[in-house]
Amino acid sequence: MTQQYPLRIGVQLHPQHTSYKEYADAVRRVEDLGVDSIWNWDHFFPLYGDPQGNHFEGWTLLTAMATLTTRAQIGCLVTCNTYRNAALLANMAKTLDHISNGRAVLGIGAGWFERDYKEYGYEFGTAGSRLAALEKSLPIIKERWEVDVPKPLHKIPILIGGGGEKKTLRLTAQYADMWHGFGNPEELKHKLEVLDNWCKEVGRNPNEIERTAGTNKDDSDQTRDAIVEAGITHLILGIGAPWDFAAVEKLVKWRDSHAR
Repeated sequence: MTQQYPLRIGVQLHPQHTSYKEYADAVRRVEDLGVDSIWNWDHFFPLYGDPQGNHFEGWTLLTAMATLTTRAQIGCLVTCNTYRNAALLANMAKTLDHISNGRAVLGIGAGWFERDYKEYGYEFGTAGSRLAALEKSLPIIKERWEVDVPKPLHKIPILIGGGGEKKTLRLTAQYADMWHGFGNPEELKHKLEVLDNWCKEVGRNPNEIERTAGTNKDDSDQTRDAIVEAGITHLILGIGAPWDFAAVEKLVKWRDSHAR
């Protein structure tokens, strides 16, 4: 597959087990270090560590992240579709796009963390029902961006996260501008082949979709090179407090070494 996109890197700052001040300082710091994108996640409780520890809501936090930064793209990795009405979510993303001067990404997925659903009163349903809800929401979101005023400042990229080969990757081919996955290089290469096949099925140019994937702080440069060779062009490092900025610096140096 021909690489259409420049090699980029991002950081997902986990919004848990921290204070707002510490989180805000981390957002400023990673942008200063030179990352291309900064992400949080869309949950209501910690995903690891003390289950009753500090945690902040993703979209409220994105508004703050927009005002704390000037250059990096920002988004949730990823928004749970069924936590919000689709038209409302479209308006939220449009508003964030204006606040950030055109740097918003709408990362979205079907949802999976059962505790969020149960404690906040959402219907958990099944994986199939959540995917069906996502398929219903995506065209509504795109339509609202066409009719609501003011319109977004730019074409807000939709990033779909998840590796389901029958539904998630089909929805990515139909609606998304970015895809995010996890796995080793061989697994990622397979998922991208499935995505390319879905693009053929729905009549989509696969080069219109930027391919992103997670990377761990302990990944070697060789592992990251192999992920790029598999077809990924945007690597996102997830870190929690206390923040490992040395791992971010290492990732920045790796990216920059490819630009020479």
